[in-house]
Amino acid sequence: MIVNCHQVSKLFKSRNGVISALKNVSFYQDEQEFLCILGPSGCGKTTLLRIIAGLLEPTTGTVTCEGTRSQDGPPTALVFQEHGVFPWMNVINNVCFGLEMQGMAKKDRYRITIPLIQKMGLVSFTKNYPHQLSLGMKQRVALARALVSGADILLMDEPFAALDAQMRLILQEQLLEIHRDYRKSVIYVTHDIEEAMLLADRIILMSARPGQIKDEIRLPFARPRDINAEDASEFVKIKMEIWRQLKEEVERSVEPAL
Repeated sequence: MIVNCHQVSKLFKSRNGVISALKNVSFYQDEQEFLCILGPSGCGKTTLLRIIAGLLEPTTGTVTCEGTRSQDGPPTALVFQEHGVFPWMNVINNVCFGLEMQGMAKKDRYRITIPLIQKMGLVSFTKNYPHQLSLGMKQRVALARALVSGADILLMDEPFAALDAQMRLILQEQLLEIHRDYRKSVIYVTHDIEEAMLLADRIILMSARPGQIKDEIRLPFARPRDINAEDASEFVKIKMEIWRQLKEEVERSVEPAL
């Protein structure tokens, strides 16, 4: 399945008037594409992701999930920067919570869940509670729960931003393996240029608020993405061009000092 956003705008009312978060955002995701949304803070990236997830209604425009479902369950699953695991549930019950809500018997949902827990390296922690886990483990639980839900489209809102550099690299590699093995479409919000270039098939670059699509960059590098000497100059060239455009938007979003 894929996401089709057409002329999506979002206004919020505040005490100081109406705030325009997004303006006329349109894009069409390719089948099983890993799409990164990159932009300055406050540009509406998270708002756009929540609209795609159905948690917010657009003020104008439409969002549709198109294609054939691979299995039962919701079309999208959202993974937040804050892991969102339930503190009163152990790992296995956190992961299979969505199946429980669908009315599936405990034996059946455990049978489905255990292979994913093994893949995420959590099999020794199935009975542990979130307070007994590291941040990286909690994010693995959240990712496993999204996969168990049966969603064909993973929506990810800076899920590794709070992790240290080493754990971030490990989970990025695991995410790419999941994208390859489970053939999911992914929309991944980030403000990190290198992370977007490591993960994405295509980057959508957002402007400062109100968020609009400033540019689209398709990455020419094969996976696994080992930037060797042959590709290094092209990698740096694309990175610097993205930074040039992003820097313009960051500077535009900063109010001048009085």
